[in-house]
Amino acid sequence: MSKKTNKFSADSFGKEIAEVPQENTFYFGKQNFKWMLIGFACIVVGFLLMMGPDANTVDGKYDPNSWNEGIFSIRRIRIAPLFVVVGFAIEVYAILKRK
Repeated sequence: MSKKTNKFSADSFGKEIAEVPQENTFYFGKQNFKWMLIGFACIVVGFLLMMGPDANTVDGKYDPNSWNEGIFSIRRIRIAPLFVVVGFAIEVYAILKRK
């Protein structure tokens, strides 16, 4: 006697096979999407904090004889990049977090 190894055979061809209900196989859940939105918001806030006039702009006009020290402010050099890095770390956490 030979042993049947596959679950499909010629005599079952055309017959209705009872479907087994599948569970949701999507990897991300609500918590993942929540953390992704939080991370994205941190990144956007970081880039918004970096905005401002460049080094040679005075009152919205380019002036090669002036220097704007505002480009070295704590907000643009320390706080804004920190928000961006934290945002990317949250994104990595959101992707790797299991349901």
